[in-house]
Amino acid sequence: MTEEMIIAGFGGQGVLSMGKILAYSGIMEDKEVTWFPSYGPEMRGGTANVTVIVSDTRISSPILQEFDTAIILNQQSMDKFEEHVKPGGTLLYDPNGITHPPTRTDINIFKVEATRTAVEMGNPKVFNMIVFGSYLKVRPILSLDNVEKGLQKSLPDRYHNLIPLNLQAIQKGQEIVEDVQLV
Repeated sequence: MTEEMIIAGFGGQGVLSMGKILAYSGIMEDKEVTWFPSYGPEMRGGTANVTVIVSDTRISSPILQEFDTAIILNQQSMDKFEEHVKPGGTLLYDPNGITHPPTRTDINIFKVEATRTAVEMGNPKVFNMIVFGSYLKVRPILSLDNVEKGLQKSLPDRYHNLIPLNLQAIQKGQEIVEDVQLV
């Protein structure tokens, strides 16, 4: 099993953190992983993306041109990365801020109302964990036990009290993800 993915959105949406937690969770399952971030100098509000590879076998390069999965969190990223999802691959997106939803019919498309759900949960900071939970529902490449270990490893000790809230957000994301069928 090898999962090559990109997570892309605005800085401040937790894009890099989501990738880091995914990578640490893969390590907890004794997988080979790469975490390759890319962001502009402005950080918050600028574009940010991270390429993550999780594999049972050795990874030759962290640089990818095509992806098994793309998690898209803004229109700029949709415009840039939708065409780079491999045929038969997966595109997961939050429709908040997306003016032109995906149009490809040769990939699996899933939508998650993560922005709205995070507000309903009373904490917009769990947005990325809702998205992460939706991803794990449609691509269950990691166990939730190892995701919890990945959270413990990637979050500073002072934020460990937020792990139960993050796990709740992951669970919520698994419940609300929607399959989008384009014909």
